[in-house]
Amino acid sequence: MSYRNNEDRVAAPPSDNPTPHMAVQESGFSFATPTEFVELPSGGTFYPEGHPLHNEGTVEIKYMTAKDEDILTSPSLLKKGLAVDRLVKNILVDKNIDPGSLLVGDKNAILIAARITGYGESYAASVTCPVCAMTGIHEFDLSQMRTYVPDFDELGVSPTGNGEYSLQLPKCGVEVTFRALTGRDEKNLLMIGERKKKQNLPETTLTDQFRATIAAVNGNREQNYINQFIDVMPAMDSRLLRSTYAKTIPNVNMGQTYTCESCGSEEEVTMPFTAEFFWPK
Repeated sequence: MSYRNNEDRVAAPPSDNPTPHMAVQESGFSFATPTEFVELPSGGTFYPEGHPLHNEGTVEIKYMTAKDEDILTSPSLLKKGLAVDRLVKNILVDKNIDPGSLLVGDKNAILIAARITGYGESYAASVTCPVCAMTGIHEFDLSQMRTYVPDFDELGVSPTGNGEYSLQLPKCGVEVTFRALTGRDEKNLLMIGERKKKQNLPETTLTDQFRATIAAVNGNREQNYINQFIDVMPAMDSRLLRSTYAKTIPNVNMGQTYTCESCGSEEEVTMPFTAEFFWPK
């Protein structure tokens, strides 16, 4: 399956003349906080009407500061898993944007741009060679991360408006309307999985995700109706829906070419989002 590559970078590296956004003045000292615009992989098309990013191609963020580093090193925020979201909220210029409502791909683009402003374009991470399975260190160039957008016609997906898309399932003949997961959705799914594990209940990761992404079945938006359909959806249609969803949602292409020192092969590896992404050694 091919994608139309967007040749613009996720975020340009900090320039010599950053755009000033807000002036801070204390005791006669004036300082302009630099900002930059980050290209959103979604182009704003997956946000419903009324959302601040609806049909917006970019979002403005402030450069990371020492205050932001305090957020990233706060023991209480780290323990609660809130540090990254608090950082995103702090660097967004438009305070009407709820970080939890950001689409996963857009949030990734914002985090990469913030990392560049805070610690530079180079990110050293441990990766595993796909050929010989040996681990090594690869220097990812964050400035070369690209966004991609899907070819909806090729995927057989139709926009229905308000950030939703429809797909005709061939086996059962049902039209499914789905939406993209937000960061809040992913957290909720993680919490559901952890709660079931603690209660020794069967894991239902696949159907839980369908319940979060499917907005309507043949136009019916009643959750009980959707749940009933999910439970009896043919496996062939389930597989198609999963693969189509993964190819429909815009994101940042995290892959870069890695040369293995052990076997010499050159393969594409995916950049890991580890703790060291914002806490470099």
